[in-house]
Amino acid sequence: MITENVQDLYAEHPKIPVAIDCVVFGYEQDELKLLLYHRRFAPHKGEWSLMGGFVQNDESMEQTVKRVLKLTVGLEHIYVDQVGAYSEPRRDPGGRVISMAYYALIRIDEHDKELVNAKGGKWWPIIKKPNLIFDHNKMVKDALEKVQNKATFNLIGEDLLPKYFTLTQLNNLYNAIFQRHFNAGNFRKKLATLNVLDKLKTKDTQSSKRGAYFYKFKKGKKKIQYDRIVKL
Repeated sequence: MITENVQDLYAEHPKIPVAIDCVVFGYEQDELKLLLYHRRFAPHKGEWSLMGGFVQNDESMEQTVKRVLKLTVGLEHIYVDQVGAYSEPRRDPGGRVISMAYYALIRIDEHDKELVNAKGGKWWPIIKKPNLIFDHNKMVKDALEKVQNKATFNLIGEDLLPKYFTLTQLNNLYNAIFQRHFNAGNFRKKLATLNVLDKLKTKDTQSSKRGAYFYKFKKGKKKIQYDRIVKL
């Protein structure tokens, strides 16, 4: 039971809203993309923004993230990770708000396009993104660094590529994430040492005449950290 003294202690301190901002990454046409929205209310109405929402009294931050993503892209069971807290007192002209940013990795081919369009969302290539409101540019920068760090020590792609993909597509994904070109031969040699992909009997015959074999991530593979997949 809360005593009066404790209640008085809580009452002495300001009640500051906590917001969630979602940095949603997708991959399409050899480009890492970012989902952005036109802000529909002041301040900065009409400018580009990350999608977010306020944490409700009966929610954890993680539950808010799931709710926002469900309402945003129509997907559940998305890979998400925490980026960090943003608490500069004047970061939001509308009032004192502390924001916790999360990044999400989704398959663009699986998300609800009509839902995104209805909310005014647009996928932007990460290298061409417009200027964003508040401190959202920093959130995106920090989130991309988190993704790059994850991709350095863990083979990612399962949450961004189609279910079946070629090694070239996986190589191109890494090129897009790090915004640099990785030698295809060295990249494939590294993949061979990881033992996390299954080679299929079918080929992608659209990209080349000879065709390239499709691969998929092995079922039940352990989420382990490897030696460096890429050298920075």
